[in-house]
Amino acid sequence: MKNHLLLALVAFSSLASPLIAADDPPPTGEEILKLVRLSNALQNYKLTGSLRDSSSGKSEAFTLNMEQNIMRFRFSNPNLIVHLDQTTTPASLKTVQPGGSGAVPLSKYGEKVRGFAINYEDLSMRFLYWPGAKLLGEESFKTQKCWKVRVSSPDSATPYGTVDLWVHQASGGMAKMEAFDLKGKLAKRFEVGKIQKVDGATILKEMKIESYSAGSSKSDGRTYMTLDNPERN
Repeated sequence: MKNHLLLALVAFSSLASPLIAADDPPPTGEEILKLVRLSNALQNYKLTGSLRDSSSGKSEAFTLNMEQNIMRFRFSNPNLIVHLDQTTTPASLKTVQPGGSGAVPLSKYGEKVRGFAINYEDLSMRFLYWPGAKLLGEESFKTQKCWKVRVSSPDSATPYGTVDLWVHQASGGMAKMEAFDLKGKLAKRFEVGKIQKVDGATILKEMKIESYSAGSSKSDGRTYMTLDNPERN
């Protein structure tokens, strides 16, 4: 069973058996990221959810459609569709909105989406395709065993220089992510909080997304993403 590309944003599957046997050698960093990239656990589903800023209390609803390796985040007032195509390598991102539509240029990947602590780089998850992934070892996150993998940007066309991923060993899904800017300072942290069970899969219920200013250990923005029970398209 495979897991969804945007598990850090959306979902991961519960497996009936471990991904590797106890006596197998640990997978490489590249092999672990491939488990995440090849995910399609929740194809042909529609989800409703919301983004909430913890400081201002601002909240905005959205719908998320997943079908044939295409994900569409839909917002209203004003209307905006963020369209992620996972059939390309790496996945490609475009927006559809009044007054203009088209591919999101790399220069804008660091911009916030709807003013929340999540940007276009986070939605595209291009770092899952960066070469040279390294397995740093094993760490537990909320009592669950995870592989910790580090990837480094091959160029400067990104707000992140290095990204650390905690990948759940039992499912292959991302449980946590920390992104560092081009100077090595913490810029973003994702943590999966609440989860829910749907059709044999473990689905995200709530995720905390925190942004950091360069050189600061204190978050300057915190957004919670929550998702309701998914429906079949």
